[in-house]
Amino acid sequence: MIRGVGFLLLVALASSGAAAPPHDGRPHAASGGAASFGGTAASSVRPDAGRGVAPDSVLTITRLQYEGGGDWYANPSSLPNLLTAIRERTGLPVAARPQTVRPLDPTLQDHPYLYMTGHGNVRFSPEERTALREYFLAGGFLHADDNYGMDESFREEIAAIFPEYELVEIPPDQAVFRMMYDFPEGLPKIHEHDGAPPQAFGIFHGGRLVVFYSYESDLGDGWEDPDVHGDAPDVRESALRMGVNLFLYVLSQMVP
Repeated sequence: MIRGVGFLLLVALASSGAAAPPHDGRPHAASGGAASFGGTAASSVRPDAGRGVAPDSVLTITRLQYEGGGDWYANPSSLPNLLTAIRERTGLPVAARPQTVRPLDPTLQDHPYLYMTGHGNVRFSPEERTALREYFLAGGFLHADDNYGMDESFREEIAAIFPEYELVEIPPDQAVFRMMYDFPEGLPKIHEHDGAPPQAFGIFHGGRLVVFYSYESDLGDGWEDPDVHGDAPDVRESALRMGVNLFLYVLSQMVP
């Protein structure tokens, strides 16, 4: 199992005053089309909830650094902004900054929530594929966010890591689209590339979502500072809401 994740999550939830989310990820009905997490509606969370949390707080998102030429470091303001949104909207003690890890880093299994993005090729060595497979089977999670250009190489690499599984499209009625905010049409469209619809794909192991792949959506662009891409406020808000949903869904899988 990912090292200490169950204990850390219980500490985080207790610190925030929130109840543990249900295992099946089902939301609790709340006014305004949103759902509440742990019995607390999104609209009732204090705007300053969780502020002043130390940078090394229990919960964070870790950026996965990879080889192959792709810009794994793309959208530098995206994860800090998403972490702020999670902290302020849920009250969870989420860190102020993300961390970074390589697949062969001995601390890999100390990072239960990985995120990767980029515009170019993704390449893992055989040793890195083995390490990532062991990480996933031990309880780890990866959100791969196509920033336009990584689709083909990412699919090749994830197929090499999980030859027995396929990336399957996640339908709009899945719980990840209903955790705190409702997305009746599924993954939102944030940044336009080829006129293709946004799609969410996943790999499930033992009923648990281990890889979430957002394609033709570009959530990370919507999480960036407002002046970076000039996204309309409602588009940026949609991206942040989807990011909050995904984070809560992953927590719901991890709480023992």
